[in-house]
Amino acid sequence: MEVQIPDIGDFDEVEVIEVLVKPGDTVSAEQSLITVESDKASMEIPSSAAGVVRELRVKIGDNVAKGNVVLVLDALAQGAPVAVPAAPPAAAPAPAVTPASAPASAPASAPASAPASAPATAPSADQTVRVPDIGDFDTVEVIELLVKPGDRVIAEQSLITVESDKASMEIPSSAQGVVRSVLVAIGDKVSKGSPIVVIAAGDPTSVTTGAVAATLPAASGASVRAQPAIPADPAPIRTASAAPASEGVTVSDGRVHPVPAELHGAAQVVKPHASPSVRQFARELGVDLHLVRGTGPKQRITQDDVRAFVKGVVTQAASAPVAAPAPAAAASGSGAALGLIAWPKVDFAKFGDVEAKPLSRIKKISGANLHRNWVMIPHVTNHDDADITELEALRVQLNKENDKGGVKVTMLAFLIKACVSALRKFPEFNASLDGESLVYKRYFHIGFAADTPNGLVVPVVRDADQKGVYQIARETGELAAKARDGKLGPGDMQGGCFSISSLGGIGGTYFTPIINAPEVAILGVCRSSMRPVWDGKQFAPRLILPLSLSYDHRVIDGAAAARFNAHLGQVLADFRRVLL
Repeated sequence: MEVQIPDIGDFDEVEVIEVLVKPGDTVSAEQSLITVESDKASMEIPSSAAGVVRELRVKIGDNVAKGNVVLVLDALAQGAPVAVPAAPPAAAPAPAVTPASAPASAPASAPASAPASAPATAPSADQTVRVPDIGDFDTVEVIELLVKPGDRVIAEQSLITVESDKASMEIPSSAQGVVRSVLVAIGDKVSKGSPIVVIAAGDPTSVTTGAVAATLPAASGASVRAQPAIPADPAPIRTASAAPASEGVTVSDGRVHPVPAELHGAAQVVKPHASPSVRQFARELGVDLHLVRGTGPKQRITQDDVRAFVKGVVTQAASAPVAAPAPAAAASGSGAALGLIAWPKVDFAKFGDVEAKPLSRIKKISGANLHRNWVMIPHVTNHDDADITELEALRVQLNKENDKGGVKVTMLAFLIKACVSALRKFPEFNASLDGESLVYKRYFHIGFAADTPNGLVVPVVRDADQKGVYQIARETGELAAKARDGKLGPGDMQGGCFSISSLGGIGGTYFTPIINAPEVAILGVCRSSMRPVWDGKQFAPRLILPLSLSYDHRVIDGAAAARFNAHLGQVLADFRRVLL
């Protein structure tokens, strides 16, 4: 029997990044065989049938598509007895791994005479699966439904995918059975305790112990890989000889892979319990999931668990050579690290009603960066005005001509092109300090501050020198939308040479923008206004755009900043100069 790649959605081909079985392994229906990865996600390909692996047709690095053969199975007959070799207790080999502490509820032994074909009992009542604890997020959005009414699911199978402003996660099932109804839709907002699906437990078509054979020969030479040291109270780990007869496992190539709860008679699962998205997240961070303790249901590893592990490692490495209390004082914002007096402690509630809200993650991160930049960089700001009367008329005309094109040209797009022209003329503004060296960049990636409900972020328009105004307008609009939706990736905010902070739609005249290190300058613009300007004969109404250029005085002097702003004003007044 050939097991083929099922429908994998919008992807023509995906790469095999992990092979989970080997020839001779016994697998069950819906057991994961391989892990594949596209440019956007990773997924595990399950087996469509139960049997013994005769031949593998793929290897790591292969590109596969729908219909490609993964492996060949020797199918097992329905109702075939489960072959579980039972060695006498006295002759059983010592377990390869000993748990740090065995739970009190773990059975001390399993009856050797228990019939292998006894069907598993299940409750008959319907069960409502609810959203578990999702960490710091009050509500998250449903972005994907992974099951539909009529689907048969097993415990811990993913039901939906939800997304916060920073991460996505899969919500697993807490029960086994047939999906009677799905209670959420894509776009719904859910929180802890929200109902997801109703499952009819006791599915008559579910696989029982006698439906599939899961053999683990004692002489096969397969061994369970030793678990590395992990935090206290890890999930118990057993070898085949120590496992109760009611548990199941598939062992291949020294690795242990989880099997559905319906299969019994083999060893306890020791493979890290995590969804494909969490596994991809861990690979991107270089984290071995064997070292991570899962806090989800049944020790399921979540993205928060991976983040906590990385944070713990970083914190331990950072604190090792440094003696407290200076770091603690600096982190608290008390000012002690700078030799300042303590920050005042005030009970604001005694003066009236108050409400305390925690800072968003974006504000926590950006606040720390802005504080560092303000303290470490000698800021100077040069203010100037630019006459954009003709440029604004051009912008309005272009939008009228392209009113059906779907792209609205903004003043920001013109500003980005004008800044590229100024950076070409004054290359010290397109540089960064690296110790005692000044690194001049030959590329032009321009960042712009995007306002979001959770704080400011700075997405980057890459290679702005090679793009026209329409293309820049389209890209800035797409990046701003991703920023508001919390979907910006790290690559969208890296590599900037120069930043623009625009308050044009809000108001103001001049301000002092804080440099976005390691850049050496940032341009701030406010709302343009009509002003009377003397043309030599009379006062004429002109549209004036305020410019505020903050620069690192270690790299740039005041005269260069004044020339930069003057050149920028000339380009904005006559945009034909951008071609020079």
